[in-house]
Amino acid sequence: MIFIEAVKEYNFLQQALITSILVGVSSGVIGSFVVLRGMSLMGDAISHAVLPGVAISYMLGINFLIGSTIFGILAALGIGFISDKSPLKNDSAIGIILSSFLALGMILVTMAKSSTNLYHILFGNILAVQRVDMWITLVVTMLVLLLVIIFYKELFVSTFDETIAKSYGLNTKVIHYFLMVLLTLVTVVALQTVGVILVVAMLVIPASTAYLLTNKLSHMIVLSTIIGMVSSVSGLYFSFVNNFASGPTIVMSATILFILAFIFSKKSTLSFKSNKKRGEKSNEISV
Repeated sequence: MIFIEAVKEYNFLQQALITSILVGVSSGVIGSFVVLRGMSLMGDAISHAVLPGVAISYMLGINFLIGSTIFGILAALGIGFISDKSPLKNDSAIGIILSSFLALGMILVTMAKSSTNLYHILFGNILAVQRVDMWITLVVTMLVLLLVIIFYKELFVSTFDETIAKSYGLNTKVIHYFLMVLLTLVTVVALQTVGVILVVAMLVIPASTAYLLTNKLSHMIVLSTIIGMVSSVSGLYFSFVNNFASGPTIVMSATILFILAFIFSKKSTLSFKSNKKRGEKSNEISV
């Protein structure tokens, strides 16, 4: 009741609640493709790579979302370029970009000597979200939803079988970089909620939880979105009531839901073995 009364009274809490819900929606949608494509490490790299953009944006006096988006896209392009033009494996390219951009970001934050709180950059501060940030998050969320709906078939086919996607005339590289751009946009707006270090958790944990509960991609996306929203709202509630840091509390809420799904899901190890004995469906995702 205290939380509900506070939401009615304080604008900053209304903005935080709306923004956290929007982040839960966009993270849930893109996170489903990230999990199914095995791109969790890529999400981690992009989330860390945006730190230099945050620092430079502060130095130039512009919204940090602009600099973060530019550096996120640069990181995605850099990983693809190193992987394509060298014998190095993709995970090595990701490691190089992640550590390099994070180191550059830490140096720039130090050089800025600003009042910008590094703790808030690393772990987020949803209660400090401004109205303009809330509107930007709304626009990004609507754009992500619209593009995923329009290109759903292309994303689905290329996610499960690149060979079939190519036989249909689809350019899988373009689809990959298209998904990278969407991932970057979602990562940047989620920074305000959970910060650089924990943003990948919002992409991976709700989608992984949904994966344990369904065998259909469309259902997985819907469930992942709902779990992301519930995690964001419940995390914000416990953060406000107990005066905990908002980002880690939201991530822990998502983790608790994952643990429950892991225990009770038929796909978890013990249950899955018993299902196989009964000749039931596998855990493969379908349309």
